Amino acid sequence: MRNFIYLVLNNASNVGTKWLFLTFFISLISGCSHTTKPITIKPITSQELRLGGEQISQYYPYLKNKRVGLIVNQTSVLYPNTPKATHIVDALLADNINIVKVFAPEHGFRGDRGAGETIDDNIDSQTGLPIISLYGENKAPNAQMLADIDVLIFDIQDVGVRFYTYISTMHYAMQAAAQYHIPFIVLDRPNPNGHYTAGPILDLSLQSFVGMHPIPIVHGLTVGELAKMIKGEQWIAFAEQLDLRVIPVQGYRKSMSYPLPIAPSPNLPNAQAVQWYASLCLFEPTHISVGRGTDYPFQMLGHPQLSISSQAISVTPISMPTSAPYPKWENTPLQAILIEQYQPSLAGFDISLLLSMFALADEQRIELITAPDFFDQLAGTTTLRTDLQAGKTVSEITEQWHQPLAHYRQLRLPYLLYPAE
Repeated sequence: MRNFIYLVLNNASNVGTKWLFLTFFISLISGCSHTTKPITIKPITSQELRLGGEQISQYYPYLKNKRVGLIVNQTSVLYPNTPKATHIVDALLADNINIVKVFAPEHGFRGDRGAGETIDDNIDSQTGLPIISLYGENKAPNAQMLADIDVLIFDIQDVGVRFYTYISTMHYAMQAAAQYHIPFIVLDRPNPNGHYTAGPILDLSLQSFVGMHPIPIVHGLTVGELAKMIKGEQWIAFAEQLDLRVIPVQGYRKSMSYPLPIAPSPNLPNAQAVQWYASLCLFEPTHISVGRGTDYPFQMLGHPQLSISSQAISVTPISMPTSAPYPKWENTPLQAILIEQYQPSLAGFDISLLLSMFALADEQRIELITAPDFFDQLAGTTTLRTDLQAGKTVSEITEQWHQPLAHYRQLRLPYLLYPAE
C-alpha cells in the first residue's frame, strides 16, 4: 500500500493533485480500515433514562447531616434539556445538603477555561461556594482541602476517551478519599462512546495525567464502571479501604446513542466533535490543526502550506479566551478538510487520517510530529508513532491491539453495570 501511495504522489504534477489523491485515499480507507462487525446504535431520549444524580433518594441518606464536597462542572445538570433542568449544586442546596466546597477539574467549575489552562481557587459568584482547583498546582485533594469534608461526590459527564482528563481527576480524588477515609460517591452518566472499545492499551511506563490506567484509548466504560475497576484492580493506593458507592443510570444500555445535552468542554461543542475526539486528538502534537480557535474544533484538519482539493475550505484560527487562548497557527489562513466528509470509524478510533497525513508529510520530507513524547503519552505506546513513521498499514498497526483488547474486555466484565443491548 505504501509503495502505491509513493507511486501516485511521485507522479503527481503538483501539490493540489496530490491532495486530490489523498482526499480519495482518506475516503477509501475510512470505509475499509477495520473488519469490526457494525454496531447497531439505538436512538434514545432523555425521558428513557434516570441519571445517577437524579435519583436523590438513593444517596440522600449518605449526605444528610454531613459536610459534602462536590467534584462537578457545567455538565453536572439533572434532567438536562427539560423544564426541570437543575445543576446538582442547586438541587442539593435546595434539599438543605451542607455543601462545603466544590472541586473543579480542567476547564473549571463553569467549563469556560481553555484546554490546559491552569485553574485557580476562587469563590463562585452565583452560590458563594469556595471553588478548589484540581487542575493547577494540585491535581489531587490534600489533607487540608479534605479536613472539613465527610463525603465526596463525583458527577461529571465524560466522553469515554482515556486522555480526557476528567477521569484522571476522578482517579486522584478516589485515592485521596481512600487515604483519608472519606466515602466516595459516583453519580453515573452515560458514555457517548460507550458502544466502542478500541485503540492501544496504555503502557504504564507512559503514565501521565492524559493516561492514568491500562485501558484502551476508547474504553467503553461509564465513569461509575471505571471507578469500580480502578478500585477492584487496585490502580490507586489504599484501594482496599476506599468506601465507594456508584449510583447507576436507570434504563441505560451500552448500545444506546447518547448525544450530550451539554458540551463537556469548550472544544467539544457537538456530537461530531465528541465522536471524532479520540481519533483527532493525536494530531495535537503535530503541525496539523484540529480546529481549535475556529468554528470547527475537532471537526477539521488544516495546514497553511498545503494546497488542498476543491473540497477544502479556508479557515483562520483566532484566539478565543474561553476555548482556545493560543490556537495553533493563530491568525494564519489554513486550507482545511472537514471531517464530516468522511465515514466515521465503526471501531471508535480511526487511524486512517493519521496514516494519510504521515504519507503526505513523508513524501514532502516534513517531520509531522512536533512533540514525540506527548504523542506517545496520548497514544499510550511508542509503537504507534514508530509504526506510522515506518509506513505500516492500518491492518498491520491495529492487529497488534487485538489480543490486548480481548484481554481488557474480559478484565472489565466484573465491573460492568449495563447490558450491551
